[in-house]
Amino acid sequence: MSQLSRRVLVSATATAALTVAGAGVAAAHVTVVAPGAEQGGYTVLTFRVPTESETAGTTAVTVELPGLRSARTEPLPGWTATVEKDPESQLATAVTWTAEPNVQVAPGQFQQFVLSAGPMPEEDEVAFPAIQTYSDGEVVAWDEIAAGDAEPERPAPTVTLAASSGDGHGHGAADTHPTGTEETGDAAAAATDTTARWLGGIGLVLGALGAALGLGAVIRGRRA
Repeated sequence: MSQLSRRVLVSATATAALTVAGAGVAAAHVTVVAPGAEQGGYTVLTFRVPTESETAGTTAVTVELPGLRSARTEPLPGWTATVEKDPESQLATAVTWTAEPNVQVAPGQFQQFVLSAGPMPEEDEVAFPAIQTYSDGEVVAWDEIAAGDAEPERPAPTVTLAASSGDGHGHGAADTHPTGTEETGDAAAAATDTTARWLGGIGLVLGALGAALGLGAVIRGRRA
């Protein structure tokens, strides 16, 4: 192998190593994803929490919420979820997942915590500052907001929201509510079903009456 080929191979290997290392650092952050989330709509937020410690596991995660009317957690075996609300407005301001005894996100593992929530704020981006608690008592705050192109050491989980489509739910909505059109359609369907049942009942009565008249005619014919 020529000296030039060796240099190219070494350079490519080093670049790949740096890329993998960078990806590992980014993946170690607490993040949130919400595909299709829209401003003013309902969506499903999935918080991904990795354990960075090599000696302790994650036992609790608290996420701040921007005052949401609805916040519903998905059942997760081994974990208890508590939603905090403002006493006056009753808007959800935080949610905490706490591991039961002998349960934790072990070193080298991650856990997903799912929340159905909304309506989302009328903003392009929404931050969800998080607090991660370890089994050895260490507490890590993921609450730094990026300024410019530089990424903070412990950035807050952030979601980018699309402009509202006008339906008030968003593409990733799970906390849906029937619209006026849906309610009208349900009422019309119910009315149609009731009418069909009445007509069917009348048909059965007329059929029975016709059968009775036919039987009477046969009996009279035999007597004659």
